[in-house]
Amino acid sequence: MNSALRKLVLAALALAFLAAPPLRAQEEKKITLREAVTLALQNSRDLKVARVQYTIALNEAGVDRAAFRPNFFTGFDPAYTYGFPGALNGVPPAIFQLDYTQSIFNPLLKSQQHAAEDRAKNQKIEMDRLHDDVIVRAATAYLGLAEVRHALDLMRGEQASSEKIVEVTRERVLANQELPIEQTRAELTAARIQERIIKLENRNDALTQQLRDLTGAPESQDFQVDTEEPAFASDLQPTAMLDFAVQNDFSIREAENERAARQKLLKGARQSYWPTFDLVGQYSVLSKLNNYDQYYKSFQRNNAAAGVQITIPLFSSRTRANVSLAKSQLDAAELDLSAKRQGVRADVLQKQRNVRELDATREVARLDLKLAQESLDLLQAKFDQGQATLRDIEQSRLEEDDKWVAFLDADYARQQAQLVLLQATGQLAKVFQ
Repeated sequence: MNSALRKLVLAALALAFLAAPPLRAQEEKKITLREAVTLALQNSRDLKVARVQYTIALNEAGVDRAAFRPNFFTGFDPAYTYGFPGALNGVPPAIFQLDYTQSIFNPLLKSQQHAAEDRAKNQKIEMDRLHDDVIVRAATAYLGLAEVRHALDLMRGEQASSEKIVEVTRERVLANQELPIEQTRAELTAARIQERIIKLENRNDALTQQLRDLTGAPESQDFQVDTEEPAFASDLQPTAMLDFAVQNDFSIREAENERAARQKLLKGARQSYWPTFDLVGQYSVLSKLNNYDQYYKSFQRNNAAAGVQITIPLFSSRTRANVSLAKSQLDAAELDLSAKRQGVRADVLQKQRNVRELDATREVARLDLKLAQESLDLLQAKFDQGQATLRDIEQSRLEEDDKWVAFLDADYARQQAQLVLLQATGQLAKVFQ
């Protein structure tokens, strides 16, 4: 009895193991579009690099600003002197020395500081541009993956229908009810469907890997995407859209900052004809080793000096050259800004036209799909009445699936165009807040 019971238990365990579903090679996780965008923004390498570059730009501006803040230097200048204690480089040898400098009025240095601050703003703008680029890349990859998954489901159903058509056609050829060419035609249709499935599977793998890279997911991670269609349409009027685009375009904002920097550099170059003022100070401790007490009636070890250093330019060819250079660079920045504004307007108008065209294309694809579905319903009714064959039904299903795939392609293209238009008009971040 025990032996028989043991055999029965082992047999039950074996059957349970064979019946159990195989373990998935990849862990699947459901993720929404908003979650994918959020993860992409958190894990973007480009954004991390942009933040570092922005910090570098701020620090570079801080270097120019440091000239207008107190600067102290200390050290000592030991030297051997023979005879009269001369000053090396204008400074007498000292066992301890403390120097102080601070620029009070220097238009050229101040203009360079302000120009560096304006250019640092461009790094912040570049960071914002990359922020929107990451949103578009993540959203496009997510929507593309959803479209491919839907198309794959349709094509696999279409594959089943094509196999039925091949089987029915083969039977009719064997029964001399169809010409052999019809079997070849049915097999060709099935092969084309298989080709499309392979291409869609490859695209599915590529988009899945792209979404992994963007979101920072591990290699073993697969995604279950939401097939619900998001809304990216803008409710702005075309004129308002153009105004938003000019106000929010990154290249225009960068050009405006560059123009402001050039204006300040020109102002600083022109004011370089004026005197400059710097606070200076020095404290030094001298030693008797250099014979100061022998050559001076009154020797004092501790010495201090403080004052204002005023530099008055009398004639400077370099200043005039700097003014001419800054003026020409400002003219170039003005022309560049004007060209960018005109280019952005033309670009946004083209993007608006693209969205309108793709809206129309999607509507045609939707009606084409609706017609195919209604035709299939009519044919199904005829089939139920014995007025149509199974081959006719399967062929109609193939046509409906083709229309479905065409509609998905048109819808995906429209979504891409809407995302690009939202990015161009500065509304992208509001959609994914």
